[in-house]
Amino acid sequence: MRAVTYVRNNTVELREKPIPEIAADEVLLKVGGAGVCHSDIAIIGMGDENPLIGSTLGHEVAGTVDKLGADVQGWKVGDRALVALILSCGQCRECLAGRDNQCETVSPRDSLAPLSPGIGVDGGMADYIAVKAHHLDPLGDLDVVAAAPLADAALTPIHAINSVRDRLTGDATAVVLGLGGLGHMGLQILLATTGSRIIGLDTDAEKLAFAESKGAIAIPSDGEAAGKILELTNGIGADVVFDFVGVQPTVNTALAAVRNGGAIRFVGLGGGSFPYLAGSDPSLPWGVNIERAYGGTRSEMRQAIALARDGKIGVEVKRYSLDDAVQAFDDLHHGRVQGRAVLVP
Repeated sequence: MRAVTYVRNNTVELREKPIPEIAADEVLLKVGGAGVCHSDIAIIGMGDENPLIGSTLGHEVAGTVDKLGADVQGWKVGDRALVALILSCGQCRECLAGRDNQCETVSPRDSLAPLSPGIGVDGGMADYIAVKAHHLDPLGDLDVVAAAPLADAALTPIHAINSVRDRLTGDATAVVLGLGGLGHMGLQILLATTGSRIIGLDTDAEKLAFAESKGAIAIPSDGEAAGKILELTNGIGADVVFDFVGVQPTVNTALAAVRNGGAIRFVGLGGGSFPYLAGSDPSLPWGVNIERAYGGTRSEMRQAIALARDGKIGVEVKRYSLDDAVQAFDDLHHGRVQGRAVLVP
């Protein structure tokens, strides 16, 4: 089969690999769509000593069941399914508490990141992928190509949003920094599930127009953005800021725009930073809650699927043939993709 393989620093190639054999508790999924994420760009840029070199990429995966392991129940050939972003044992303390995205067994504290398809095990940028049956969620009639990015592009924003759900009241203001793959979904989820005022920021005029078309306030992401947010909030600041980019300018905007007692969720992998001083710190309003958000739970993934089925959220998809994977990576890296690039075998 064809598989998008990470071969060396900043380089992927389409290579031939054997179709995976499946264990008794696994399903062979014929891939229908595999999203290309900025985290894939980050992964392949981690140097020639990266232990992931040689693996098949792809952590946003949807498809149809092609073959069942001997012990698999509840699935049949032809069923449409979405693959879990974060793999879990289902039995540890965290899994049993519903925090399966923090599985102690599969992803211990010292791991690079939680184990995911394409991040520690072979992913879904291929014709087929072997998946444990308990890592699949049913898609029903959803298109597998459009649904594939739900595994991350919708799941990760939902998790970040759910972590501050109590703050997103009808009189609150939420800011979305970056309206790309994750951000354009985060904006839709906020509009669909809260009554808060939503402000979307980006440097791209087309993405700002998308935000306005959905009913958000759109502001160019520049050096004046924080001041405009303060003007819109009568000098108080935003209740919650979601940074889906994470570069230094967006980190700076988040810190400058959040209110006293507000919250910031840093989701993007742009490498921005800020100094933190215990005690009095003039660069950070008092009482601000900050979290490094990552992934989400299986319950939240089903929440994403339900929102998509109801037509409340939808991924802006740019489709590429699997044979054009290198071009898709290049287009994403150079900002030529609105929404999410999806590889179609």
